Amino acid sequence: MNDDYLWDKTGQPDPEIQQLEEILGTLRYQPKPLALPDDLVVPQRRNYIPLLAIAASLLLALLAGGIWLRVRSRNEVPPQQARVESPTPTPKPDVTPVLPERKSAANPPLQATNRIHRRRSASSAANLEEALMAKEQLMLALRVTTQKLQLVHTRTQPNQIKNQHRVG
Repeated sequence: MNDDYLWDKTGQPDPEIQQLEEILGTLRYQPKPLALPDDLVVPQRRNYIPLLAIAASLLLALLAGGIWLRVRSRNEVPPQQARVESPTPTPKPDVTPVLPERKSAANPPLQATNRIHRRRSASSAANLEEALMAKEQLMLALRVTTQKLQLVHTRTQPNQIKNQHRVG
């Protein structure tokens, strides 16, 4: 038996190998083009995931902007408005009933005040002071972190200038 014939079809073929090739030749691979029926309809899949991701990110951005504006408007201190006193109407001399004035603690004189803004301005001053303290603490923490990272960077990086020769 000649091994060259089995690998590259050179040399003398063995009669048993030729007989096996003839028998198995009917089972040999025969390429043919793929035939699809004409009435076959392939549904197209639409990929909506990128569109949904864009819509979700826009929605989150709008929601975050709305929350930020709402918090910002709540924390703003309204400017002090000058009180404009309305002139007291002068009673007509002919129709002035004389009523005794009652001084009662139960019925204080009516005066329009905005208690919410007064509370808000007092609490916003405390919030402002607290925010400034938090900012200072954050800045200190960032400075310390930066220094630590620089120290780690200098200790982990080899000194490249040692191994280089100065040119010039």
